[in-house]
Amino acid sequence: MKIAHVITRLIIGGAQENTVLTCAGLRDRGHDVTLIAGPETGPEGSLWPQGEAASTRTIKLDSMRRSVKPLLDYKCARELTAIFRREKFDIIHTHSSKAGIVARYAAHREGNAKVVHTIHGMSFNRTQSALTQCGYSTLERRAARWTDAFICVADAMTEQAVAANIAPRDRFNTIRSGIETALFQRDEQTRLHVRKGWNVSDDCIVVGTVARLFKNKGYEDILMAMPNIVRANANVKFVWVGDGAHRQQYEAVLARHGLSDRVVFTGLVKPDEVARLMNGMDVLVHASQWEGLPRVLVQASLMQVPCVSFDNDGAPEAISDGRTGWLVPLGDWKALAGRVARLCNDKDLRASMGIAARDHCVKRFDVATMVHEISDLYDKLLAQSKS
Repeated sequence: MKIAHVITRLIIGGAQENTVLTCAGLRDRGHDVTLIAGPETGPEGSLWPQGEAASTRTIKLDSMRRSVKPLLDYKCARELTAIFRREKFDIIHTHSSKAGIVARYAAHREGNAKVVHTIHGMSFNRTQSALTQCGYSTLERRAARWTDAFICVADAMTEQAVAANIAPRDRFNTIRSGIETALFQRDEQTRLHVRKGWNVSDDCIVVGTVARLFKNKGYEDILMAMPNIVRANANVKFVWVGDGAHRQQYEAVLARHGLSDRVVFTGLVKPDEVARLMNGMDVLVHASQWEGLPRVLVQASLMQVPCVSFDNDGAPEAISDGRTGWLVPLGDWKALAGRVARLCNDKDLRASMGIAARDHCVKRFDVATMVHEISDLYDKLLAQSKS
C-alpha cells in the first residue's frame, strides 16, 4: 500500500510517538509510507529525526501550523491537495486536531484515497470554554463526512465521540496506542545509576511524573498534594521528567512552600530515555486534566512502577484500579495524595502492584499488535472499495 500519515507537528508527545511507531511498523511490513508534518517544535523537543528514520519519505510542510491562521490554513489545504493528487495514496491517515481537519478536507478534494483519522485525545474537552468546544465539535462533525474510518486509542475516546454525534459507532475502531514493550525492562544496576545521578539515596522513595511542564498536565494538583505526601513519608523525593513553558512558575510555587529541595527537574529527555529513568522511580503520579490514552501509565506499568492517576478518559484502560495501581476522582488532590502516600509507605504493596501492572499491559499495548490491527483496517477499507 501507498500510505500518507499527516500530523500537525512532531514534538515529543504521545500522539507523535504513536504516529512515528506506526509509520516504522508499516514501512517494515513493506508499505510505502510518507510522513507529513509542520515545522513547529518547542520546549517539548522534536521527533523529526525519528520521523525521518521511520518513513519511506518525509515532507515538512511550512504552512501546517498548530494555531488557527485562516490564510495559512487555506494555503496548507491547497498544498496537501496537490501532494495527494500527485502521489495518489491508497490510504491517507490523519492525526491531531489541525492536521485532522485540514488534511481530511484536502483528502476529500482529492477524492480517491481511503481516509482514516486517529483520535489520540478529543480536540474539544473539559479544559476549554463552551464556545471553543462548540467550534471544535462542529468542525469535527464536518470532517467526519470525509472520513472512512476512525481509530481511537482508547474506548473512552469512542464513547466521547459518539456522545458528541461525531459519527455513528460502527465507524470507530479501538486500537490501543502501542509501546515498544521490549525496551521497558527493569534493571537494578540501571536503577542505582539513575538514582545516583539524581542524588537520591537508597532509602528514598521516588515519586515520578512524566509530562510537559504546562497547564492541564496536572502539576497544579500535584503541588497541592505534595505537602500531604511529605508529611506521610519524610523520605519522599519527586522527579519531574520533561520541560515546558510553566517551569519557572512551578519552581516559584515550590520555593514558596519550602519544597524546592524535594524535586529533581530532569529537563527535556529523549523518548528512548524514559524507560531508563523510570528504573529510578518507585511510584508514578499522573494528574493530567484530559488525555486520550496516557502512554506514560503504560510505560510505568511495564517498568513495574505502580501508578496513581485521575480517573478520566483512557486512564482506566491502563490501570486496573486497586490491582495494578489506583484511580482517584478527577481533581481530588487529597485522594491523590492519600493513595501516593499509601504506596510510599508499603514496599510490599508497590512490588505486588508493579508485577501485576506489567502483566496487565505487556500484551495489550505492544506496538506490533497496534501495527497489525491498523494494517488489517487498511486492508478492509481497500477491499470494500473494490467490492
